[in-house]
Amino acid sequence: MAAPGEGHVAGDDRERLQKVLARAGIGSRRACEELIADERVTVNGEVAMLGCRVDPEADTVEVDGVQIGVAPGLVYYLLNKPKGTVTTASDPQGRPTVVALVPAEPRVFPVGRLDYDTEGLLLLTNDGDLTHRLTHPSYGVDKEYLAEVAGEPTRGELRMLREGVMLDDGKTAPAKASIVGPNLVRLVIHEGRNRQVRRMCDAVGHPVKRLVRSRIGPLADHTLGPGAWRELTVDEVRELERASTPDTDEG
Repeated sequence: MAAPGEGHVAGDDRERLQKVLARAGIGSRRACEELIADERVTVNGEVAMLGCRVDPEADTVEVDGVQIGVAPGLVYYLLNKPKGTVTTASDPQGRPTVVALVPAEPRVFPVGRLDYDTEGLLLLTNDGDLTHRLTHPSYGVDKEYLAEVAGEPTRGELRMLREGVMLDDGKTAPAKASIVGPNLVRLVIHEGRNRQVRRMCDAVGHPVKRLVRSRIGPLADHTLGPGAWRELTVDEVRELERASTPDTDEG
């Protein structure tokens, strides 16, 4: 088998790696060539060489160990989901959907779910690899919520939230929990169970009255109004990719 970048046969529609990296926003072509020359880029797990050609649709490209979305046409939208919308592409009951709030083309899908009454930040994209890494609990990407609850949780109840509470589908993973205002709790979790924050608060005796997701990993935006959306910047996409890359350092 040829090493990455060797050969280029007639009819091969692969592209030069530095061009693909530059299009993905890593830097100028010259800067990307320097990354390759410094052996900081791998293709399908092997160190890439200058002149390497890749198939952006099929090959896995990493820079400094972080997987980069290089397929053409990838888009990333950050939406402030309003209450009363469903996190699906369509709804048999005819309720408003989050997909209808962003451009119809290219087709995108929500990353994870926010229930009908929950508000706040939601990512929509057509990047399947990044979607998997952001939603799988093993990657440990934090999601932060602000919950207006009935009553004031005690120190002991906050400790229960932090250490994990028993739900009908098992004990929750350790979370961050703090009081940030009257009847207002900040919860940071990395799991994605159905209605998890609401069920956690119910379990300690403080039902949620209003729930807003305020952060997804490194992403936060307090300027987006309900129903508003924007495209992520290249830097924000890179930050998400880093946040969803497992730390393989041993010490």
